[in-house]
Amino acid sequence: MKPHAELLLDCRNATGESPVWHGGEQALYWVDIPARKLCRWQAGTGGFTHWEAPEMLGCIAPGARSGRWVAGMESGLFELQTQPDGQLHSQLLAPVEHAQPGMRFNDGRCDRQGRFRAGTMVMNMGLASPAGALYGLDQEGDLKKILDGFITPNGLGFSPDGRTVYISDSHPSVQMIWAFDYDTATGTPSNRRVFVDMNPLPGRPDGAAVDEDGCYWICANDAGLVHRFTPDGQLDRSLAVPVKKPAMCAFGGSGLDTLFVTSIRPDGVDLSDQPLAGGLFSLQPGVRGLPEPEFAFPV
Repeated sequence: MKPHAELLLDCRNATGESPVWHGGEQALYWVDIPARKLCRWQAGTGGFTHWEAPEMLGCIAPGARSGRWVAGMESGLFELQTQPDGQLHSQLLAPVEHAQPGMRFNDGRCDRQGRFRAGTMVMNMGLASPAGALYGLDQEGDLKKILDGFITPNGLGFSPDGRTVYISDSHPSVQMIWAFDYDTATGTPSNRRVFVDMNPLPGRPDGAAVDEDGCYWICANDAGLVHRFTPDGQLDRSLAVPVKKPAMCAFGGSGLDTLFVTSIRPDGVDLSDQPLAGGLFSLQPGVRGLPEPEFAFPV
């Protein structure tokens, strides 16, 4: 019997993305991109809190100190600090020179060494502009372009040993997932190869997570599924969620054995067949994930 998706919060996110489990707080953090919100759900109480950011938030990763986050936004990478009074303090770490107007950061996370990696995209996906790039922010505070030529970079994930990095392009005209060798000393990807061609499979590749067995889980946007691929790119299983647009998944819970899934609530669409669109869900997939590495902010 396949795991049943449980609704944790009917939060109605416009675009719920970048879920990250915070073990110290036993809480899940994530963002609602167009709403400019950093969100938190606490496992013990079910309590929900959110903070408003000055720009759209594309992705987050935890800092080494409690309450601090590194975030990919519109104009660059920021340090965020949640405040007891409900405010969110933001400080620019590194500005980005976008290839063209109307761009923002999208998917991102830290590698196993704690270096932040995030991709940019043109917000108007109808333009199908390959102006997106993958950037890297190291602990010294230097922002460098690592890869380019993406329309909608997504699905960033690292193998348990950190020596393979996965990246997808979720644009409807692409729908590919690639694997790269990853130099853990320099943070440099090489030897690009097709990991999975999602075109013949249900759904577009969106946000992803890697479990302790090295299998790659990716949300199948438009198909209401989360796919699991083995390290050799074979589809292992597909789990259903009760919405069409799951956006990103993350392992969490006290045993890192819960798969949390954020989702999208599209505007101007009849949602009578998916009233929970934009909600936060959980699954018990029978496998464990890995803790998210923390980013060491520059002094």
